Parts: sequence; structure tokens; C-alpha cells
Amino acid sequence: MSDTPEQRVEEVNLSKQMKTAFLDYAMSVIVARALPDVRDGLKPVHRRILYAMNDLGMTSDKAYKKSARIVGEVIGKYHPHGDSAVYETMVRMAQDFSYRYMLVDGHGNFGSVDGDSAAAMRYTEARLSKISNELLRDINKDTIDYVENFDGSEKEPAILPARFPNLLVNGSSGIAVGMATNIPPHQLGEVIDGVLALSHNWDITIPELMEHVKGPDFPTAGYIMGASGIRRAYETGKGSITMRSKVEIETKPNGKETIIVTELPYQVNKARLIERIAELAREKRIVGISDLNDESDRTGMRIVIEVRRDASASVILNNLYKMTALQTTFGINMLALVNNQPKVLNLKEMLYHYLKHQEVIVRRRVEFDLRRAQARAHILEGLRIALDNIDAIIKLIRASSSDTIAKEGLMTQFKLSDKQSQAILDMRLRRLTGLERDKIEEEYQNLVALMSELEGTLSSKENLLQVIREELLEIKERFNDIRRTEITVGDILSVEDEDLIEQEDIVITITKNNYIKRLPASTYRAQNRGGRGVQGMAIHEGDFVEQLLATSTHDTILFFTNTGKVYRAKGYEIPEFSRTAKGLPVVNLLGIEKDEEISAMISIKDVPEDHFIFFATKQGVVKRTQLTQFANIRTSGLRAIDLRENDELIRVQITNGANHVIMATHLGQSIHFSEEDVRIMGRTAAGVRGIRLNEEDYVVGMEVVKPEDKVLIVTENGYGKQTPIAQYSVQGRGGKGVKTVSITDKNGPLTNMITVHGEEDLMIMTVEGILIRMSVDSISETSRSTMGVRLIRLDDNDKVATIAPTEKEEDEVVEDAIAVEGEVTETAVVDEAVTEETNTEE
Repeated sequence: MSDTPEQRVEEVNLSKQMKTAFLDYAMSVIVARALPDVRDGLKPVHRRILYAMNDLGMTSDKAYKKSARIVGEVIGKYHPHGDSAVYETMVRMAQDFSYRYMLVDGHGNFGSVDGDSAAAMRYTEARLSKISNELLRDINKDTIDYVENFDGSEKEPAILPARFPNLLVNGSSGIAVGMATNIPPHQLGEVIDGVLALSHNWDITIPELMEHVKGPDFPTAGYIMGASGIRRAYETGKGSITMRSKVEIETKPNGKETIIVTELPYQVNKARLIERIAELAREKRIVGISDLNDESDRTGMRIVIEVRRDASASVILNNLYKMTALQTTFGINMLALVNNQPKVLNLKEMLYHYLKHQEVIVRRRVEFDLRRAQARAHILEGLRIALDNIDAIIKLIRASSSDTIAKEGLMTQFKLSDKQSQAILDMRLRRLTGLERDKIEEEYQNLVALMSELEGTLSSKENLLQVIREELLEIKERFNDIRRTEITVGDILSVEDEDLIEQEDIVITITKNNYIKRLPASTYRAQNRGGRGVQGMAIHEGDFVEQLLATSTHDTILFFTNTGKVYRAKGYEIPEFSRTAKGLPVVNLLGIEKDEEISAMISIKDVPEDHFIFFATKQGVVKRTQLTQFANIRTSGLRAIDLRENDELIRVQITNGANHVIMATHLGQSIHFSEEDVRIMGRTAAGVRGIRLNEEDYVVGMEVVKPEDKVLIVTENGYGKQTPIAQYSVQGRGGKGVKTVSITDKNGPLTNMITVHGEEDLMIMTVEGILIRMSVDSISETSRSTMGVRLIRLDDNDKVATIAPTEKEEDEVVEDAIAVEGEVTETAVVDEAVTEETNTEE
């Protein structure tokens, strides 16, 4: 009687059942699908493909066979998964840009580095490559164990003999459940040398092994930047290396530069890379690329990036390294199966497990050869006895009524074994000739020598290792090639490495529309005051230079925004452009928000930690904060000051704690007070009042002053002057201050105010992009309430946008004329100083 439905129902704990089922699934993925075995470096699907091809006789010396035939054999006998998974795996083993040493010799379209797919498997053909023979060599000599396939109808190898260390040579990558592996490929000769070194010294250290195994060697060549990441990966099993394309900058006869890319980082899709470069150029995130072509052919790769005449190829290349796959990282995770258990291995452990595998393989092969030699020698010993007693044996055989009786007679009379007796009965009459007798004796003696050699090999571990060494050296001699990937000397290098950047004085400019660039300070030669200047940048859509900072490529620059945040960059990180170029959007360099504008820049290189940053806002608020609070600035910026409603940060300065500060306003007021009047506040504090403003007035400048300094002001209409600081009496903060310039329709409102000491040059940038550089000594020194003298002659509707001091130029001052875009412009007549005193002090 059958069970009722109720009796067939089995109650289980759902949570326990799910845990058990998921664990079984996870282990299946880890062991039987995603991770390679440390011994042969293969996942099951790779192993099955190679074994099936070998079983079908598709070795390197045979004709190509259809890929569909191979895939059918694999999925029908060994790998019960989709045909596309098997075919794609086989395709990858046939790609010279995926495998350092291809395991499959493909015939037909097997894809490209551009990401093109291989042709359908009914069109392509394949066979084993020559080096694959070494993975399968001696497989029929009882060197490995076999296991049942998925349905028990076939046997498949549990592991391949792998006569070379394939795991390191070709690498592996795979994602399991809760773990992943990513092992880079290596150069065959180096890895074999590492195995040989380990076989001679089991206590060898990883640094000593690295004298042989230099590092990964990718099929697409390129560069590995520095050895620190390699060393970390080899020591711990995990690390990261930076890969960079091989690039050359060529200069054409017309002076234009061209970037030529001939090698790419491993696993970079060339077509996608080109699309990315084109996208960056189209969006103007990288400025200066005029054309982009892929000139690659069957002889090699060649990507040509044309650079505009006014742009720097090295600057564009550095930006391409940052924003594209011309430079990528490879995260090394040397995870492999050891005794069917996943384990992260260092370099020595990987070589150790491979060497132990070879000990097993060679020992089993030698034992197999010895058993076969002993069996043959046993037969030959029987044949030798038969030849010595041939007449008696023939008489015995002729007298026997059956084979069985004859065999028993031979065994009894001549003390022969069953196999020897059978061999004598099977012996042909031609073996009785003298020549055949000599061949049997020669074969027997050779077998005796072979058995002695094989027994000697098995007698000690050192003899066994010597056989492994000889065979590895033979493989190295046959398949070794030159290293493709070059490893740079020393620690990892990057485009931010100061040792690679020439230290020079530079000028950083930021426009009203937030475009930034740097130029060598030598671009602008000093002129007499009153001149027309040179074109500092091309004007685009009403944009103009708003800020200017003279600094050095190695200086650290803090960028403060109008919303009170601060960002950090090195001088050389600012992209260099030509004098007339617009520059790069600041958002692409610093990642500022849409509503932010850079309102102040300061250089803090070599500033002592006990110094302060002094803030001034448009509404006259000031604040003093310790410099150490800005030591760790995130990429996304850091809050520097808490601004009040409708206020903006306009100026920051470095102070030592005992400095005096002077502030100036748009309508010509100024105030001079001690910074000690402003208590030290936290980074996010709002600050206190520095100057009381009249209606419609706002702060345009704030400077730290010393007793010997002079206050230099410049107005919108190009007038300026310098006045000793002694004429500005020290007051308490928070007052209305005193008049610093007499403002008229002729000179216009105050644009900016700085302090000078007379041994520097002054740069003045106008709204129309005109820049003039002059010696501060050439600017008249007048009293506090005068209008000043003309510093630059402006065109109609042009105004002074900003000023900045810079170090004095050593070259002679240009007295009479300056060259502007190939034309000569006469310097303007210098206006006489206006020295009318006004009684406007408060």
C-alpha cells in the first residue's frame, strides 16, 4: 500500500534548509566553477576544454577542427552548461591580447582588442597550441587522478600535469560567492627561474624570489609604475599596481605636437578608450585636442592624438592619464584552490604548491615508467631463456596437445612466469635469427640501465627535483620570450609626483566664469607704467580674469570659495595653457559645486604650523583660525567659514599671530588694526566685524602689513599709487576707518588693495583680458588721500579686474615698445601724478 500525500510531506526548518542549500551552491561555485587550482592554474571549464581537445587528437601538429565540434564534445561529456560559456572561454584562450601564452591556436575571427566579438563557433576552427601540450604532457602515464563526469558515464582529469607554472604565467580572474580572484600574467622564463630558485633553497625569501620574478608581464605590454604594489602583492597575496600606456610625444616640423599611443594597459578596450577621449574633448573637459585617429593595423597599435598649437601635449597627456584608461590600476588578489579550499597565497606559496605538484607528477610518471620497464624486462628475460633453450622449447611445444599444456610445461620445466610463457608462445620464428637475438639482448641491457636510472631518481628527493629542473629548463628554452611590460624603477610614479615636475615660478589665473590655468611667470615681461600691456587671455562671452596668484609649481595652493569652502591643489596640478587660452573649468579640477566660485587663493608651502589663516568677507566680517585645522582637506572640500546671509568670502591671508591687518573698501575707506583684536576661532565659526561699512559699500581687499610695507591701491580706471603704512594709524577693529584714496570720475572706485615693499613687480589684469607687468618702483609714492597716477591706459568700456604682486623680473624693462601678437604698439604717455590733497578723513 502506497503512502498517502500527508505521509509523504516532510517538515523542515526553512531557515536551516536555505542556509544548507546556499552553502552547497556557494561551495559549488567556488570549487567547481570560479576559482583556479593552484597546481595547474585552470578552472574546471578550461581544464575540460583542453582535455577534450587532446582526447579528440586536436594537438598542435594536427589540422584545425571546427570550434563547434570542440564545444559539443565539452558540453556533452564534461561541462553541462551553455555552449556560449564554453565557446567564450575557448575564444579567450586563443586571444593574444588576453593570454600571455595562448593555450588555444585559433583559426578565424577570434575577436579584437576593440571589443569585437569572435565569429560564431560554426565558422572558426581551433587546435591546441604548442605550449598547451606541456600542460597535458604525460597525462597518460598515471600522473593524475581521474574523477567521474556529471553523469558518471565518462572519466575526466581532476587536475592536469601542467609541466609549467600556468597560474602565474597566464594569470586568472573569477568571481565566486563572497570572494574573487585576480592574478596577473607573468613572463614564463622569470617564473620558471623563480621555481628553480625555490627548488635550490626552500628557505628563500620573497625579496630574493623577486630577483627572478620581477613582476607581472601583460600581453598588451605597457608600463607598470613602480614596484611597491608588486612587492605588497607578492608578500601578502593582495595589492594594487598602476598600469600606464606606452606613449610618445612627437613634434612636427610646424611645431605642433602629437601624442602617439602604441601600447595599452591590460584589458583596456581600445574602441571605448578612443570614445572616452573624444567625449572629454567634445565636453571641453580636456582642452587642446584638435583631432583623434586610430591608425592601428595588423603590424601594431597606433592611436594618434593631434594637439592644438596653443596647447601643451604633456598637460593633455597628464589629464588623459587621470580621466581615461590610458592609466588604470590592476587589483591583485592571488586567491586559488589549495586542496579544494580557497586560499590567498603569496608568491612563495604559489611557487611552493606548484613545485610540490610537480614532485607528485614526476614521481608518478617515473614509477609508471619503471613499472613498464620492469614488465618489459621480465618478458625479455623469458625470451632470453627461450633463445638459450630453443631446441628443448620447440620439442616441448610440439609435444603439447594445447596452448595451456604448453604454457604449463614452460612454466614447470624452465621456471618461467605466466607472462613469460605466453610471450614465448607468441614469439614469431623470425625472432630466432641471430640479428633478432642481438636486438633482444640490446633492448634488455638498455632496460636494465633505464631501470637503474629510474630507481636512482626515486631514491632521493634531490634526484627528483633535478629531473624537474631539467624539464623546466627545457620548456624555458623552447617557449621563453622577452618581457613585454616595462616596470619603472623605484616607487610608484604618478602625474602628481613632484620629482617629475620642474619647479618654476608660475601665475595662476581664475576668470569670472571660473576658468583656471597656469602660465610661467616669465610669460609677462616688465613694462613701464602707463603702457597698454599684452593680451593675457582671449575674452570669451564676456568672461574676464578675476583673480591672479603668483606662486610656484611645487607650492600648495588653498582655494577658498565665495560660499566659505576650501579646496586644495598643488601648483603643477593646475593645467598649463598658452597666454591667450581660456583655461580649464575649475569644476573639472577641484570639483566645486555649481553655485560656488573661487574667491581667494593662497600659497601655504613651507608655512609654519603655528600660523593662522585670516579671513575677510564682502560685508566686512573677519576671522582668525589656526592653519592646522586645514591640514586634511577632502576632495569634496572643507567648510572654512560660516557665512551670514548674502555675505561672501573675498580674501584670506596667512598670519603669524602678531601681525597687523589693513582692509579697504570699494568706496575708498580703509582700516588698520592688530590681528590680536580678533580672537582665535574654530574652522566653522562666523567671525566678527572688521570694518563698519557705509550703505552700498563693500570690502575689496585685505592684507597683512609690516611696519616697512606700503599700501598699493588700484582703481577701476587704471589709476594707482603706493602709500607708506605709517600714514594709516592703528585703530580698533569694527570702526569706519579712514580714506585711502580720493575717488573721482577720472580714477573710479577702488578695485583692489595690496601691500608691497618695493622690490617686486605688479601684474594688472583688465576685464578685457589685457595684462601688464610693471615694477612697483615705477609707481609713484603719494599720500593717503590722493587720486594716484595712471598705471595702465584702458580702452573704452574696459576696467581693471584684478592685481597681483610677483617677484621682480631680472630682464631689462621694455622701454619703448612691446610685441603683441606680432604687432608693435607704442607705450602710452605717462600721466603726471595727481597729488591733490583732500580733506575726507573720518
